[in-house]
Amino acid sequence: MDNKTIEKAVFVGIIRQTDDERKVMEYLDELEFLADTAGVAGDKKFVQRVDKPDNSTYIRSGKLEEISQYCEENCINYVIFDDELTGMQQRNIERVIKTAAVIDRTSLILEIFSQRAKTAYAKTQVELARYNYMLPRLAGMWTHLERQRGGVGMRGGMGETQIEIDRRIVRERIARLKEQLKQIDKQMATQRSNRGQLVRLSLVGYTNVGKSTLMNVLSKSDVFAENKLFATLDTTVRKVVIGNVPFLLSDTVGFIRKLPTQLIEAFKSTLDEVREADILVHVVDISHPDYEEQMEVVDKTLKDINATDKPVYVVFNKTDSYTYEKYDEFSLEPKTEKNFTMEEVKYKWANEKKIPCIFISAKEKIGIDKMRDDIYKMVAEIHAGRYPFNNFLW
Repeated sequence: MDNKTIEKAVFVGIIRQTDDERKVMEYLDELEFLADTAGVAGDKKFVQRVDKPDNSTYIRSGKLEEISQYCEENCINYVIFDDELTGMQQRNIERVIKTAAVIDRTSLILEIFSQRAKTAYAKTQVELARYNYMLPRLAGMWTHLERQRGGVGMRGGMGETQIEIDRRIVRERIARLKEQLKQIDKQMATQRSNRGQLVRLSLVGYTNVGKSTLMNVLSKSDVFAENKLFATLDTTVRKVVIGNVPFLLSDTVGFIRKLPTQLIEAFKSTLDEVREADILVHVVDISHPDYEEQMEVVDKTLKDINATDKPVYVVFNKTDSYTYEKYDEFSLEPKTEKNFTMEEVKYKWANEKKIPCIFISAKEKIGIDKMRDDIYKMVAEIHAGRYPFNNFLW
């Protein structure tokens, strides 16, 4: 995707009988934000109510024709589907939509990761994820080539088809990339072991919740941060001292709904910083209307990478952007979370759910001193247990 020219995309999703229409539209809004991160402008959203995705074209033929006509009339460059398409679905859709490129959510995220990867390590991880995504979709990429590469007079099965050749090439490339990552993993493991036994904190959270901004506030460093999805891919580690207590603070890639399995697999080594942390600092964007669902996505991803056996300190960030709908006392509708004041939200998490948490604004420096005090106490407790004879520090 070329950021130098303004390209347009439409977005496609389905609403099943069990789906919440509002959530489906929010997923499409997030898909548009992903496209914007990749340098593509959103144009229109298409949704269709179905019992289940069509096995051959994901959506029904009538809606597909409608999208095709719209793309042709409005010079649309991309049609982006919110779910991962099978190779067969993509090929069938492309037969109808001929004036725009057809991609799915996974392909879009892979494109963003490819754009954002800066180090050789991140680039290798993204390339591995791309090839893993590509492998089952090779059929149909070579329909313009001859079917058989065997010599004249050879029996059936003696030659090697083009698709078999390409699968073999891709598998060999995947094997080489995995070997490269193994070597880099060994180097990174050595680096982690050389850091000694300093207490480790790792920032985790949904993408674009302000982890990198918080990293800058705590470590007084200059980590790249912007209002884009996946601004950070490479793990950043900083030594931080609060009071007289030193510790290591790491920030790595954010999580997202429907994170492609290929990326989770490729980035598992990067997420070693999370697995090896003593404390997880779960950063949450409290201003997001579905922040609780985002928290669930993070919890699920932590479970996927076997990192759920650690104390978690929840930092509800962006309190300066929190809004709520004032509740009408004479309304017949029950009061819901959208009517909660900030004080009511704080009471819910600190008193009802009883989780270690704090409410801050990293951008506006609200609540930072209290957060530093909380972190100091948690780190000091672990440090004292790790170095029982160095308690003179406190």
